[in-house]
Amino acid sequence: MDWLHELWFENLYETFMMTSDKLTFYSSPVAVMRLYLVWLSFFFASLKAESEVTCMSVVKLKNDREGVMLHSHDVKYGSGSGQQSVTGMVDEDDVNSHWQILPAQRKSCSRGEPIKCGEKIRLHHLSTGCYLHSHMFPAPLSRGYQEVSCFGNNDESDSGDNWIVVCNTDDWYRDESVKLKHDDTGYFLATSGEQYGRPISGQREVVAMSSPNSAALWRSVQGVYMVKAEDETENTEEDIDSRRHVEL
Repeated sequence: MDWLHELWFENLYETFMMTSDKLTFYSSPVAVMRLYLVWLSFFFASLKAESEVTCMSVVKLKNDREGVMLHSHDVKYGSGSGQQSVTGMVDEDDVNSHWQILPAQRKSCSRGEPIKCGEKIRLHHLSTGCYLHSHMFPAPLSRGYQEVSCFGNNDESDSGDNWIVVCNTDDWYRDESVKLKHDDTGYFLATSGEQYGRPISGQREVVAMSSPNSAALWRSVQGVYMVKAEDETENTEEDIDSRRHVEL
């Protein structure tokens, strides 16, 4: 809780105590408790409203099962599509794990607009300029899964770049576990548990799977989150290096 919410809560508490003292002369304890619960709901709603993942934000996505960050780099697959590889990176500070949330192809969203559950998005890799992509090529290491790659650029994008945010609330919230469902194939972004050798030793295989489990859960854990009011940004990663990569 930041200083603004602390101040807000202190004022709320003082107001409640003053009002509840007056209410006790005319109302039952039940009425006082109802008023208290209403005020608490407003307080927690204000906290929640500032924790949404929003359009144009730059984020890092962490896998729930393996604890790795969604990552890409200028290394091509040696099989399958031959497109740029997407992996899971153990190092949380690697700058190649920054992704910008953009609207789906031929769609639009306002900067700072909350991403809704069920909404289609694209994830734009900040360092190399391609989009998180999938198709029916088999995964490079494990059987039964499909390949996830990074493909295209600012001038080239197709429906294979569209992902549906699957979550249990109205909006996608920071640090909430969500699934990313590929719009074309219906498969889910996940980790397989397999690990690469050279030249990307130790990095984990990222795949698309048909039947999601905990390996298909991702959380937005760090980033520069865009907000609607006056196009301000809130930086929740003190040492994030993405300021030099993007001008939003």
